[in-house]
Amino acid sequence: MIQQPKAEDEYFFVEGCHILEISNSDEDPLLSIARARVEKGERTRWHALNGARERYLILEGEGMVEVGNRDAQRVRRGDVVFIHDGERQRICNCGEGDLIFLALCTPRFQPEMYRDLEPL
Repeated sequence: MIQQPKAEDEYFFVEGCHILEISNSDEDPLLSIARARVEKGERTRWHALNGARERYLILEGEGMVEVGNRDAQRVRRGDVVFIHDGERQRICNCGEGDLIFLALCTPRFQPEMYRDLEPL
């Protein structure tokens, strides 16, 4: 099977970034892949995923990522960020264009896993 995500299916997620689901289905419950896009000067909200490990694979741009209680670290194209189940996280775009990365979750991401850690 070949999945062909369409650019027009990208949506804005409450976390503070644009998401394009590349692969997330019951047919492949062990992994989901989403392309995330954070606009210049923007930062996602503190959040955690309960029940999944997540990895960010940076494709374009540069940013500062914060995971758990560790200091913010600069990320660029090719970097991989590992995020443990339930660990708080956020990422800021400090580059000149969009910050684009793949978010890979194991098992696959489901909306009920998302936990916002900032008051609205």
